[in-house]
Amino acid sequence: MVKSYLRYEPAASFGVIVSVESNITYDSSGKHLLAPALEKLGIWHVRQGVCTKTLSPSLSSRAPSLAVTCVASAPSSLVASGYADGSIRIWDCDKGSCETTLNGHKGAVTALRYNKVGSLLASGSKDNDVILWDVVGETGLFRLRGHRDQITDLVFLDSGKKLVSSSKDKFLRVWDLETQHCMQIISGHHSEIWSIDVDPDERYLVTGSADLELRFYNVKHELMNGESMVNETGPETGNDGESATQNKWEVLKPFGEIQRQSKDRVATVRFSKSGNLLACQVAGKTVEIFRVLDEVESKRKAKRRLNRKKEKKSAKMGVEATENVEANHGTEEAGNVLVVAVPDVFKLLQTIRASKKICSISFCPVTPKTSLATLALSLNNNLLEFYSIESGSSTKTLAIELQGHRSDVRSVTLSSDNTLLMSTSHNAVKIWNPSTGSCLRTIDSGYGLCGLIVPHNKYAMVGTKDGKIEIIDIGSGTLSEVVEAHGGSLRSIATIPNGNGFVTGSADHDVKFWEYQIKQKPGQDSKCLTISNVRTMKMNDDVLVVAISPDAKYLAVALLDCTVKILFMDSLKFFLSLYGHKLPVLCMDISSDGDLIVTGSADKNLRIWGLDFGDCHKSIFAHADSVMAVQFVRNTHYIFSVGKDRLVKYWDADKFELLLTLEGHHADVWCLAVSNRGDFVVTGSHDRSIRRWDRTEEPFFIEEEKEKRLEEIFEADIDNTFEDKHIPKEELPEEGAVALAGKRTLETLTATDSIIDALDVAEVELKRIAEHEDEKARGKVAEFQPNMIMLGLSPSDYVLRALSNISTNDLEQALLALPFSDALKLLSYTKDWTSNPDKVELVCRIVTVLLQIHHSQLISTPSARPVLAVLKEIIYARVKECKDTLGFNLAAMDHLKQLMASRSDALFRDAKSKLLEIRSQQSKRLEARTETKTENRKKKKQKK
Repeated sequence: MVKSYLRYEPAASFGVIVSVESNITYDSSGKHLLAPALEKLGIWHVRQGVCTKTLSPSLSSRAPSLAVTCVASAPSSLVASGYADGSIRIWDCDKGSCETTLNGHKGAVTALRYNKVGSLLASGSKDNDVILWDVVGETGLFRLRGHRDQITDLVFLDSGKKLVSSSKDKFLRVWDLETQHCMQIISGHHSEIWSIDVDPDERYLVTGSADLELRFYNVKHELMNGESMVNETGPETGNDGESATQNKWEVLKPFGEIQRQSKDRVATVRFSKSGNLLACQVAGKTVEIFRVLDEVESKRKAKRRLNRKKEKKSAKMGVEATENVEANHGTEEAGNVLVVAVPDVFKLLQTIRASKKICSISFCPVTPKTSLATLALSLNNNLLEFYSIESGSSTKTLAIELQGHRSDVRSVTLSSDNTLLMSTSHNAVKIWNPSTGSCLRTIDSGYGLCGLIVPHNKYAMVGTKDGKIEIIDIGSGTLSEVVEAHGGSLRSIATIPNGNGFVTGSADHDVKFWEYQIKQKPGQDSKCLTISNVRTMKMNDDVLVVAISPDAKYLAVALLDCTVKILFMDSLKFFLSLYGHKLPVLCMDISSDGDLIVTGSADKNLRIWGLDFGDCHKSIFAHADSVMAVQFVRNTHYIFSVGKDRLVKYWDADKFELLLTLEGHHADVWCLAVSNRGDFVVTGSHDRSIRRWDRTEEPFFIEEEKEKRLEEIFEADIDNTFEDKHIPKEELPEEGAVALAGKRTLETLTATDSIIDALDVAEVELKRIAEHEDEKARGKVAEFQPNMIMLGLSPSDYVLRALSNISTNDLEQALLALPFSDALKLLSYTKDWTSNPDKVELVCRIVTVLLQIHHSQLISTPSARPVLAVLKEIIYARVKECKDTLGFNLAAMDHLKQLMASRSDALFRDAKSKLLEIRSQQSKRLEARTETKTENRKKKKQKK
């Protein structure tokens, strides 16, 4: 009989607060911060410092988990997250559910931006394309091509009618979304543009690159008259080409530049929600905060600058020259042209310095009463920091750090009853609840390389890189004692089965045996655990791993010379030497019955040996990189191994077969711990995550798993099965091009198959109905038996059901793969569906897409003309009816809104704030008038 095994599946992932690859952002309310943690998206309550929700793709999918690379929040409760495979998921933060998945990009998503209303989403990717998505319709509108390198940032302008994209190709492109073409290309940057942003009033657009200055552009609107503040003498005016500068359709005009403090490249530039601050985050430890002055203040500053210039020139030059200069300035000011430069508008307020390299920043959309703004930072050591920005300085208000390690997890250890999990890192030891993933204790320590939890779960031992053993009191969460154990790094620690002590192995060539002792602290009544060295054995080389057989008969010691020495535990006499690995053994374990020993090495191989004669049963090429940890499941010959290739693998040591490959980690996996019952496995990685894999009740067979692996390889290469890799890609035109938004996936191909199947079933059914009608006409009356597959629907409704089940995002690509004969059949059904008002939009999309794809064939096919003629008459009428209904409903809703507003006191609630706002505006106008009057008087005096 074929042997079956029980499947292990990913159950939990914890320890990551924020990942390095993605940006962070606040939600629309400003109460929560969205922090991507590898494949998950954590929603952190800022005041409480607690992760309230986690948004993650369904764990049922066996595909490898893909990291979140970009995130953007909409004005509503929706959030968009982009992934490394180019997919985009739209989440509802309130429900915690995934609303839709959008597939279009072929590379990792690098930029996401919603328009102000939140109805459109623009995405940029490593595939150099920009795609515009309809969030409400859950579909892609079009793809914009033209950039020669990765898209780095996007921003909407002019109420969402225009889009500006920046790229590593050193160009800015302005796209007109109504005509779908590139209307302006801006050059002038000497290096990659990493970030762009526009202020809330859409006056200035700022770009950040590796250049030592920030560049600013004036945004020109269609309704704007020529009074915008443009620096005509700015250094950028000549860089963009004369034709571009003189172009009347020009949206962005160079305004000038300001020098940055840091020499590192810019990573992010962002305006605050109110537009009074600009933050420039560099790829280092600093964020420069600029104050954005309003029009009156900036004009005042510009005048002061002009006056200082005059004074300097008058001091240097003679009397005649002074008179000429003043005359010139007089004519300039008489012409009412005051040149406001970038330094007059943007003033460096302060520089925030973080403890580690900053990965991303985000302004809180709600402006606090006590300060100018709140800024959130994500650091590259798995940390979130929040700063309150005041006019004088900035203060750190909160740091979220306890829920994860600052660097990679080097060892994980489970307690004997599996209720506690200990993880070690470069400066801290953490105690976790493995079932919930909550951090119970954090204890500062040295660089922990290995550890064990003492029976009864009161104490733990940690072996450090500098050769010390740290005794940790788990109950109080304190470091009880530090013992100087070895002269080199303590690489391995193994419990003696009787529970009275443990064995350690170190790089100083020593293997030491330790016993537990209880002693009373001096001056205290309480007793504490300590350890004493009872035996020491000197080896010929560095000790990498030690392991003890469950019956305490043998001690196995792996050395740097690639061999494993098996010694008798009691006498320490030599028994066996296991040699065969080409590189040092990094991990090993002995089975519960003491029959087998498995060794994992830096040569990527697992070797299974018999402990009776030391013979190698099998050498398996296990991982694509070094094998870092290996462990038997208790009372079985099943093995778990992890490696630097990011994989966890499950093996049968009797059959030498690979059972399962568990994908989930995003970096090298360092360590592994299997529970006593084998019901779950815990792994720790360089990506700072700790993952739990649970054993399910689902059985599987080896042959089936092999077939699945082959299918996955085929599916991963699905794009290349339809397109020849070696055909040279056509060069894109410089002005940009438009293409379809979607991309071919397994879902779109399945959708096409479902349409073809439905059409075939409907065609057969129609023939049967026609035959039945003929028989009926002849007088042969027999009851018609409908096809059960059609679920009691008519042929037309059955095809409509198949199309309605297809995701709106996949519909275009599904129809694209449809053969012309089937497309013609589909068109013939559409006229019947238009009578259903709910399906008018779907019918219009289907007809439009099919006409675009098969236009030339439809024109030359006589049988298609009657169908098209009928559709032309029906569709226009049905669309007009729908538009009329929508218009009527909108008008009714507006009327109801006005009625409700007239009955409520809402008009007067904000009266005080509005009054203060009006008064401040009036005072500014008065100041401006008085200034102009004084200037006019001065001019008159100068003329006299």
